Amino acid sequence: MAWFDHQGCTLHYTEYGHGTPLILIHGLGSSSQDWELQVPVLSRHYRLIVVDVRGHGRSDKPRERYSIPGFSADLIALIDHLDLPPAHVAGLSMGGMIAFQLAVDAPGLVRSLCIVNSAPEVKVRSVNDHWQWAKRWTLARVLSLSSIGKALAERLFPKPQQADLRRKMAERWATNDKRAYLASFDAIVGWSVQERLSRIACPTLVISADHDYTPVAQKEIYVKLLPDARLVVIEDSRHATPLDQPDAFNTTLLDFLKTVDTTTRITDPC
Repeated sequence: MAWFDHQGCTLHYTEYGHGTPLILIHGLGSSSQDWELQVPVLSRHYRLIVVDVRGHGRSDKPRERYSIPGFSADLIALIDHLDLPPAHVAGLSMGGMIAFQLAVDAPGLVRSLCIVNSAPEVKVRSVNDHWQWAKRWTLARVLSLSSIGKALAERLFPKPQQADLRRKMAERWATNDKRAYLASFDAIVGWSVQERLSRIACPTLVISADHDYTPVAQKEIYVKLLPDARLVVIEDSRHATPLDQPDAFNTTLLDFLKTVDTTTRITDPC
């Protein structure tokens, strides 16, 4: 475990393994703990850096407004702190949004992107969009984090054999700082880099669960806007794909990274 300071906030990260850096970014209300089924596998091949986003996990939870560009700035500061070469970057849900933001803010820092069950924007446009977000906004403020965690765990891990995942998620969700959770929730709504996707030249893998919150068709639309991207759908999975289908996820990500590394070595004149 290690910490570094950025803009008055102490941020936590953990490193494993050696080689080309690979940064993992968790989602809203999650933490670096939720990559536990990836760490033993990925760290055999890469210098794995697993972060706790501002307001989450062991990182500080300053009483201020949060933003996706702000989370990206924290990540840039970490990359500078560790003096990393261009890194592979993978993000789940809100972590995918932060990865998108990083790729448009500082493309020279990113060797490749892996976007998991995420999107390049969260815009509220239709009447139904406004209703759905208003409902989520209200419930997030009225319900306890314990209640939210239990409800989400039931939705994400509904199978009888997933009881341990349900329990673990509910317990971890309840440890969130509610003010930081709400500030992170608010940071998502209205955010977008969709119009800047053509600037992302690095190889990009978009992973979608077949039963994610948003349909595969929505990912197909934005994948076409990326210069060098492909979509992989993982079956029998919901929003937390790295946890409910770890073997398929790990294999898919490793195959992509190895292809990127091999291609880069072949085409690099150095």
